[in-house]
Amino acid sequence: MLRVLSNRIDVGELTFRGITATGSRPALIDQAVFDGAHRILAARGEDYSRRAANGSDYLLTGLLRCPSCAKATIGTRAHGRSRVYRYYTCFTRVRYDTARCSAARLDADAVEHAVTTALAGFYRDQHDLIADAITREQASHAAAEGGWRAELTAAEHELARTSAAIDRYLTAFENGALDPEDLAGRLAQLTTRSAQLRARREQLASQAAASPAAPPAATLRQVADHIADIVAAGSHSQRKALIEALIHQIKITGPGLIVPVFRIPQPAAEKPDVSAGPATAHSVNAEDPVRAMTNLVGRVGLEPTTGGL
Repeated sequence: MLRVLSNRIDVGELTFRGITATGSRPALIDQAVFDGAHRILAARGEDYSRRAANGSDYLLTGLLRCPSCAKATIGTRAHGRSRVYRYYTCFTRVRYDTARCSAARLDADAVEHAVTTALAGFYRDQHDLIADAITREQASHAAAEGGWRAELTAAEHELARTSAAIDRYLTAFENGALDPEDLAGRLAQLTTRSAQLRARREQLASQAAASPAAPPAATLRQVADHIADIVAAGSHSQRKALIEALIHQIKITGPGLIVPVFRIPQPAAEKPDVSAGPATAHSVNAEDPVRAMTNLVGRVGLEPTTGGL
């Protein structure tokens, strides 16, 4: 297969003594498919220790950054005599070798085990830390709410002015005072502006209404049990979805030391009505408390650092 993907004769090209002729024979492989395959092969490379792995095989893709150069780490593999070794490796090191970044590779199995173990323990044992984080978020929300409300009022006024302008242009067109070309151009601008204002209005209303709330201890225990069940018996995709929902980032603070930064889930709430008050939160789904709590706030780092990697 590699021989086929490296042979340009199969895309209809023939090269002889430095001269290449295209269309010299029927193409067996579509050019776009051929080029796409080459991009994948170039990314993987021939050396297994530097071959890019499928990001979906790694639970923590996108969450780890190199402590030396701050670039993202990516999943890599090395093939030993009896097993495949999985690593999180700095992108700079993968791209340019250790001459550009000498940060050590991280054992992916060890990091993933440490993080998932810490995740369940956080929701089971760190209730005081969670409460402190919620209190800080509530204070931050209260400090920002006045500004959001003021901007929301301004957006409402601007939206009303834009709607009135649209009505005036339509009336002028109906009365024959405006030709179709002028109407179309101006109406397109006003419609775009109206859509932007509506989107911003919804965003501001949601921010102003979504004051953080401390999850009950029973709910946190449900979340911890749910995490433990998925880690123990869930599919790879379930574990990855759990990580993406509840972990903001993972800081590498030293050799063998990491600090996971967790999100604190909030009860799922209805989309706020911009003309009504704050939305009322739904009760949490006991069968899937992580999925039910979709609005995530209050990022908190687990302390102490997680070692033993």
